[in-house]
Amino acid sequence: MSRAFTKESDDGDAPALPDLPLSGHPNYVTPRGLAHLCARLQEATARHHVLKASNDTLARQNELAPLERELRWLNARVNSAIEVDLLSQPQERVAFGAIVTLDSVEGEQRYNIVGEDEAEAEQHRVSYLSPLAQALLGARIGDEVNWKRPAGDLLIEVIAIDYDGETQP
Repeated sequence: MSRAFTKESDDGDAPALPDLPLSGHPNYVTPRGLAHLCARLQEATARHHVLKASNDTLARQNELAPLERELRWLNARVNSAIEVDLLSQPQERVAFGAIVTLDSVEGEQRYNIVGEDEAEAEQHRVSYLSPLAQALLGARIGDEVNWKRPAGDLLIEVIAIDYDGETQP
């Protein structure tokens, strides 16, 4: 048989994949965001144990390397997480973790300023590094700020700031 069709090892483990990129920014997270990262890490760890114990070599070869890469990334993100106490945030100003109600010519919207790993545009959760969050940080109720967007700048007014609850799109 040709050498090309033989296994070099019988352990069934695929070679390690390169690490997923990590942000160079501080890893600020809300309590909700940290809980979500920890849950993802727990689920991935459990899946890893199942795969390692499995006799299904094909499943191990297909799933183990990407899972181990994800585990390295999740461990790094959980270990570098800086949980922000939302009750200690300045209630009169927009800061990390704020749920901000805005008004503009496009209507009223609510956005939650969160960590990079928590951002979900569909849920109106925006990273503290996003152009919208950068425009809002430090603003007070009644302030108007210019949101620089690819679709064109938009003048928005801060009409409410809250640090408790979930955003509603």
